[in-house]
Amino acid sequence: MDLNFFSNQYFFFALVMALTAIPVGFSAGLFGIGGGLISVPALYYIFGALGLNNDYLMHLAVGTSFSIIVPTSISSVLAHHKFKAVDFNIVKTYGVYAILGAILGTIFASTLKTQQLILFFVIVTLFLGIYLIFLKDKKVESNLNFKTHYKIFFGFISGFVSAPMGIGGAIINVPVLKFFGSSINKAIGSAAAVGFLIATTASIGFLVTGNYKEINVPLSIGFINIPAFLIFVPITMIMAKFGARTVHNIDKKLITKLFGLFNLLVSTRLFFEYISY
Repeated sequence: MDLNFFSNQYFFFALVMALTAIPVGFSAGLFGIGGGLISVPALYYIFGALGLNNDYLMHLAVGTSFSIIVPTSISSVLAHHKFKAVDFNIVKTYGVYAILGAILGTIFASTLKTQQLILFFVIVTLFLGIYLIFLKDKKVESNLNFKTHYKIFFGFISGFVSAPMGIGGAIINVPVLKFFGSSINKAIGSAAAVGFLIATTASIGFLVTGNYKEINVPLSIGFINIPAFLIFVPITMIMAKFGARTVHNIDKKLITKLFGLFNLLVSTRLFFEYISY
């Protein structure tokens, strides 16, 4: 009886992960994001329901999200590259500073407790949600030169903010690249490539810090949960290709607003989680 209960419970959570992986992968291709804004809160609740250590629930959700973003972003970048929508010159220069930001952001995240990490996620998703809802798409692109000091500042900020959240940073990098003259499609494709750099750096960081803290979570390496990784990745990689193809054929205004609303809902729900922790 007990055996059936646990097997049914694990099957249910595996099914929830698989279903969550569909919008995560699709949004990764559609917006150039890694999908962490969806996968992190989902993984947080799944790991909590499984009875894992409360002290490291958010860290495990964030670290696992980054491990999922790595192969997902590769799939997304390859799909965008077919449409010649990835500026590798931007990726090579801007991406270096995003990596530096991700390194420090990962170290910063490792010093936070789960409650503090939840609050960080709540604050950033709140501002991102408001930003996306009220974002106005400018018809005229900026001709402002993307000088090195701009790349250092925005690249570092995107990496640093992304690391504690389990996201690829495109939610910051897409509007930045667009502001400095990239077309929206090229900004999305390039941001997906930068997201790969951020996610790879942060994945290593969360793996190392998790091992250093000796968290001893079942079926996990550091702050990366292996079953969740194996369930998510095949689905997100496939869906990322669909999302990347779709973005070149649709008007993204409505989807952007809906995604902003989703961020506000996640922020509100996790805020109540924070105050009741």
